[in-house]
Amino acid sequence: MPVAIKAENISKAYQLGEFSTGTLSQDIERAWYRFRGKEDPFLKIGETNDRTMKGESNIVWSLRDINFEINQGDAVGIIGRNGAGKSTLLKLLSRVTTPTTGSIKVRGRIASLLEVGTGFHPELTGRENIFLNGAILGMRKHEIKKRFDEIVDFAGVERYLDTPVKRYSSGMYVRLAFAVAAHLESEILVVDEVLAVGDAEFQSKCLGKMGDVSKGEGRTVLFVSHNMASIQQLCNKGILLLNGKLVDSGDTESIIKHYLKLSANNSLITQNNIEIDENTVLEEFKLTENIRQFEKIEFVLKISSNLAGNVKDLKLVLESEFGERVCVVDLRGEYVENRNEHGAVIVIKGRLVNVPLLPGMYSAGIYIETTLLKRDIMPLGVFEILNENQFGEQYSRKLTGHISINLEV
Repeated sequence: MPVAIKAENISKAYQLGEFSTGTLSQDIERAWYRFRGKEDPFLKIGETNDRTMKGESNIVWSLRDINFEINQGDAVGIIGRNGAGKSTLLKLLSRVTTPTTGSIKVRGRIASLLEVGTGFHPELTGRENIFLNGAILGMRKHEIKKRFDEIVDFAGVERYLDTPVKRYSSGMYVRLAFAVAAHLESEILVVDEVLAVGDAEFQSKCLGKMGDVSKGEGRTVLFVSHNMASIQQLCNKGILLLNGKLVDSGDTESIIKHYLKLSANNSLITQNNIEIDENTVLEEFKLTENIRQFEKIEFVLKISSNLAGNVKDLKLVLESEFGERVCVVDLRGEYVENRNEHGAVIVIKGRLVNVPLLPGMYSAGIYIETTLLKRDIMPLGVFEILNENQFGEQYSRKLTGHISINLEV
């Protein structure tokens, strides 16, 4: 397949705080170096973009030395934590901004949907913005007219078509923007997490359209999302970013697995001393790391409270790698209630037996309700169910469902 996008050693540096080095002489020095095509000396002190740590330099590398190739017709999911550089990469590929170093070669026209409002003029109507976007992509008026009804029908905003888009809700804005980007004649479609603004029905509709664009029309799709189920459904390739660096690329399933392991810090779940409320602390939680199908999952849970009867509800929650609820284990009972009654320490050592989960990555969490707090699930970490197929084959995570049932004949 021909290469649609090739990135060679691309980096992007940003300056934090005020956009100045502090003195006029330093600003002139930097401009002089850039004019002569030499490296900016102030970029040498730039630091990795780790948002969780305080740095010493006011220059950070949002991306650093990124190399990859994307073939025509590929649907590529770009994965990473907040601040990893995903949106910056899409802006570079869409030519919204330029790389500090390196080069990007693109074959074909790019239609981008990066954030609400990108590419639309707020004073123009929806109808006028459709023609404006088509013109920017190099299309002629009759070509846009040919796709016009299809765009309006997909967006579902016909009643507001002749209203300035500044009066649209964010959901209407995204509906029209996606319809324009997906239906006009571009070889590459770039979509950031902006789809999360839309409702569930529209998100499903967009994913279906992007699948048609990639598989049916042979166009290239780049998609950023924190929803691993959407990435798995749509994309055949993945790129994993961490603190501005490309740490892995390949098939979607392996990239998602790598990402989840990074998110868990380590495979063995061990959490200590997490404050639940001012009276209650989760002192310890342990879960065995790599488990084979139908083996026991052993866990230890220790909660202390200085207030009698404080713990009202306690559940162990397991979710799939895509954030879908798999099962809930109720940890309440006579034993827990008796220990809680004395305001002492609740210790539960338990086993989940004959666990029929399909091989893959799963996350464990605890739901705790106290007299002071009713909270969402508190994530504790990720574990892996290893393959135990009697035929020695690897399961595909594209299979629907989460459990495997043994067959007796």
